[in-house]
Amino acid sequence: QVQLVESGGGLVQAGGSLRLSCAASRSDFAINAMAWYRQAPGKQRELVAQISGGGVTNYADSVKGRFTISRDIVKATVSMQMDSLKPEDTGVYYCNFAIRLPWTHDYRDYWGQGTQVTVSS
Repeated sequence: QVQLVESGGGLVQAGGSLRLSCAASRSDFAINAMAWYRQAPGKQRELVAQISGGGVTNYADSVKGRFTISRDIVKATVSMQMDSLKPEDTGVYYCNFAIRLPWTHDYRDYWGQGTQVTVSS
């Protein structure tokens, strides 16, 4: 099993910045992708940013040019720098690892516990 622990959420004014980080409890896995999702009140969870095993990044249109996802494979961490934050960025942010553990055949999704990001206007 793998546990993911997130940090870095909080309250910030519009136009401000936050950096989210997510660390895995182990690093001996094959990576399909690492990602950040968010869920706003009353809405479905949505993909915000993703980085593939090969390092290719993908962003939701709403955050392109403002958010940057990065990873450290050795440390088994994924981070997201969020700049020029807007009130509509408010929500609970979850990290997601799509990985395959040693001696297993399938990739599985693992989720962090979520961290609250609140952007005030």
